[in-house]
Amino acid sequence: MPQGQQDRDRISVVAADQGVAQRDFLHLPERIYAGDPAWVAPLLIEQKSRVFKNKPLFAHCEVAAWVAYRGGAPVGRITAQLDRLQTEEPDGKVGYFGMIEAVDERAVFAALFDTAEDWLKARGAAYIRGPYNLTINEEIGLLVENFDTPPFIMMGHAKPYYDTRLAEQGLTGIKDLLTYMVTPDFTAPEVMTKLAERASRKVTVRPFNRKSKAADVEAMRDIFNDAWADNWGFVPFTPEEFAETAKLLTLLLPDDFIQIAEIEGRPVAFITAFPNLNEIVSDLRGRLLPLGWARLLWRLKVRGPRSARVALMGVRKEHQYSRLGPTLAFMVIDGVRHAMMRRGIESVEMGWILEDNDGMRHIIEAIGSTIHKRYRVYQKRL
Repeated sequence: MPQGQQDRDRISVVAADQGVAQRDFLHLPERIYAGDPAWVAPLLIEQKSRVFKNKPLFAHCEVAAWVAYRGGAPVGRITAQLDRLQTEEPDGKVGYFGMIEAVDERAVFAALFDTAEDWLKARGAAYIRGPYNLTINEEIGLLVENFDTPPFIMMGHAKPYYDTRLAEQGLTGIKDLLTYMVTPDFTAPEVMTKLAERASRKVTVRPFNRKSKAADVEAMRDIFNDAWADNWGFVPFTPEEFAETAKLLTLLLPDDFIQIAEIEGRPVAFITAFPNLNEIVSDLRGRLLPLGWARLLWRLKVRGPRSARVALMGVRKEHQYSRLGPTLAFMVIDGVRHAMMRRGIESVEMGWILEDNDGMRHIIEAIGSTIHKRYRVYQKRL
């Protein structure tokens, strides 16, 4: 028997739906990234809720999770997802994989992907695409450049060997995603400043209003779904999913970290900046009990992170291909960057942005941003 097959036979893949397997699924990254100074342990309570108790997502997306074992020890994990809201490719459904973590062995990756692919094929999927953790509107892509610095909030980390191991399973890169770094005290291009001054006669930019929270949240969801509807891989936010996102926004974000642009009282663009929690939770090792909650809240309220990430942004489609479109984008960026400077933010990650999204990249690069990290989405025909 070939050595590779012998190695594969020694590995068992177990559903991580409860008990010990679920616990091993959540804790496996601690083993994979032991000694990696750039890794930030995600909050375990958030990970458990996202993967195993995500009712808004489960309403339209079927999710399965597994752990690979050898000799009783966990050596890898993976999820597979099939989302009914994902638009089909001309020749079939697209399924996802996600949450991939494993030791540096081809046989372990083979066992994990064999399991995920079989699950997707049984449900009629023609492609497997990922990593999606767990949808395109959450963490997406595998880190392939800049492993030496910690990821920002809601962005992933990875081992350099993952790219090779995915290629060995027949997965090829289909899209690269970029994040950019910028300091909020950038000097705005004169042409953009003049356009914004002219547009301010009819455009109002304001912070999030908690007194009309429900209306503002729905406006943001509506703008996002409209703005991104024609983009690659788009899956709309459902009201229930965005409501969950809004809970996080209103808990962690100052009102002025959300800026909304309006024309005659109608919201037409928005932006959100998240304080970079990864900066202040790295020593909690993913645990909020018994004292983690107190430390996190104290750090947020008293010390505060010195970095942030622009994670959500959108301009209504009707304005995107006019002169007003880039101006609206600049105006909400300008509004939120002044808010960040008032609160001591010194560096900002913007993204992700598709590498081939030339329009958005031009706007971001015009304010002095430089590429920070590169993530890759892979796909395979089943």
